[in-house]
Formats: sequence, C-alpha cells, structure tokens
Amino acid sequence: MNSEDLFKKVIYMGTPEFAVAPLDALIEAKISVVAVVTVADKPAGRGRKLNESAVKQAALHHGIPVLQPESLKDPSFLAELASFNADLFVVVAFRMLPEAVWSIPSLGTFNLHGSLLPAYRGAAPINWAIINGESLTGVTTFFLDKNIDTGSIIQQSQLDIRSEWTAGDLHDAMMPIGAQLVVETAQAIFKDNHTMQVQQSDLATHAPKLNKDNCRLDFNKSPSQLVQQIKGLSPYPGAYYGEFKFINAALTEQRETSTIATLVRLKGGLFLKYSKGTIEITMIKPYGKRQMSGRDFANGLQTDEITLI
Repeated sequence: MNSEDLFKKVIYMGTPEFAVAPLDALIEAKISVVAVVTVADKPAGRGRKLNESAVKQAALHHGIPVLQPESLKDPSFLAELASFNADLFVVVAFRMLPEAVWSIPSLGTFNLHGSLLPAYRGAAPINWAIINGESLTGVTTFFLDKNIDTGSIIQQSQLDIRSEWTAGDLHDAMMPIGAQLVVETAQAIFKDNHTMQVQQSDLATHAPKLNKDNCRLDFNKSPSQLVQQIKGLSPYPGAYYGEFKFINAALTEQRETSTIATLVRLKGGLFLKYSKGTIEITMIKPYGKRQMSGRDFANGLQTDEITLI
C-alpha cells in the first residue's frame, strides 16, 4: 500500500469465526479498520451467560470500537456509522444490510461470499457445495445492491474440493483464501484499480438456509448422495434421523438393502442400510450423548441392528 491508501478508513461487519481471519488480515495489511459491527451479545448455556461473537472478541483484542445494534435501521446507529467517515464497508458472514447502511461509504460496500457467484447464492453455500458433490468452489467479493448476493463481482478465487472433505473442512480451507481476497479487494478499490462484472443471473444456483427438513436424511438419495448429505451438514448442524445425528460417512463395498433404514454392526464397524444400498457411518452422535466413532458406537451395542424410526 502507498501512503495515500493508509488514510482510507474501513468499517468491518461480521459475526462468526469465518469472519475473523479477514478482519485479522486487514489489520495485518495496515488497513485502518475504525469500527466493527456485529450482533448483540446473546445468552447461552445453562447459566445464560452472555456470549460474544467471534468477531467482537477479535475486535476487542485489536482495540477496535464495536457497534452492536439491535436494528440496522435505527437512526442513532446510522448516525454513529456515518460519524466514522469510513471510505469503505467490508461485510463477511453478517446479515442482509438495508440500503441505508450499505450506501453510506463513498467507495461502496463489498461482501465476501463462500462460492463462485452466481453459483450458490444464499445462506449456506459451503454446505450445499458439499451436499451436491461439487469438485470446485471458491470465494467471491462483490458490491452489495438491493438484492441478496446479486451485486457486481469484483474478484474471485477458486478452490478444489477434496472428496473426503466435510463442510467443516471446506470452511477451514476457505478461510485463508477469503481473508487474502478481502485484503486484495480493498486495496484494489482504494487504488481504483478494480473491475466490476455483472452477474449472469440465468446461471445462478441457490444455497438456502439449513432447516429441519433439509437436514433430515433423505433415503431417496443414492448411497453416494447420502454420504454427501451427511458430509455437507458436518459438523453443524448435522444430518439426523430419529434419535441420531450422523456426523461423517463413507461409501462401502457392502451392497445390502433394507426396506426400513437400519443401523447394522458388521465387522466391527457401523453401517446404515436402506432401500438404495448401504453406507458406512464413521462418526455418530446419539441423542443426549457424546459424539463418537461409528466403530466405538458399534462395539457398545447390545444388538446387531437398530431400526431407524
């Protein structure tokens, strides 16, 4: 960065662990982050102790002022935002911003998204890339507009997906790539050395929010698709059926089928057979118990089969 860029100011908006690495990278690159916006502290656990977001904790560590508005349209919050005179807003894993917020800075507001837009617009791009068995994904920076994930693309970086990865693995692999892209994008905008590519909406695919329905094991899927569903929901929120969460799985040479989905202890391992075939369950979490390997769970069974209901 040249000396002129050092006087540009950024406000950063984010919440979870995924958004910490880009914040750290901006600071390491000597970009002036003058404030951070994140969610309000929420009570958690049995003691209902207030839980601070990962981004708030990182901001406090760096001595950066933290704003935690209940409403993004609150006039006092908007006035406080404007008072920082930031040139650019950067958004990573936050929530949908009203135009009253994203239109404030003179250089605009850009977002980091965990896919190669226009693919996987929506709330859960990392999960759906794994669920759908993609072999390639990446990260995108784009300027916000009035719709969700539709703004002009600034930069992209590709990432190959390994076949053994869960959504958690992809998340971890994507963090440093996303952090680097955020810094490169901010620097390009400061230098007015960036392009804007309009998204081709006819090529868009979607990554809807994860919910009770799409996290329930779908036994209409083939064995390979069922394994991808489990991997794509791991480690959180977890694919489930009955009283079990299925944290990881693998294809197997076993070819048995069953009209009713059944957990089977076989050769010291744990398998799930159903109408389309059989898969191996390598990690499982019974309701109210700790997560364990499929092998440990199988060794503790008093019976060779459990019907899933």
